[in-house]
Amino acid sequence: MSTYATMTPLSVVLTRLKEKGYGRELTITKTGARLEGGEKTYGPEQLTIVKIYRFEGASDPADMAIVYAIQAADGERGFLLNAYGTYSDQDNPFYDTFIKDVAVDEVDAI
Repeated sequence: MSTYATMTPLSVVLTRLKEKGYGRELTITKTGARLEGGEKTYGPEQLTIVKIYRFEGASDPADMAIVYAIQAADGERGFLLNAYGTYSDQDNPFYDTFIKDVAVDEVDAI
């Protein structure tokens, strides 16, 4: 069981994801999701969430964040990072609809 004293910091998780090939951030737009530096746009049916990391600050709700490790049907990998709750900085009207339509099939190997 993880406690606040032993919880892995967000920066460490992002470093580990990069080491495992999930180092490119996804951006969600009206037309779909695009990996950083990529040309291809993915629909939610072409993506799978393979791991979810949730972070909660011990004393500051502004520290709440979520990271999704995501793999595309063509093998490309990346991550999606967002605050959640009251302090979500996600003002993209397409984000909620899109992420709800992405399949979740978590693996432990990440």
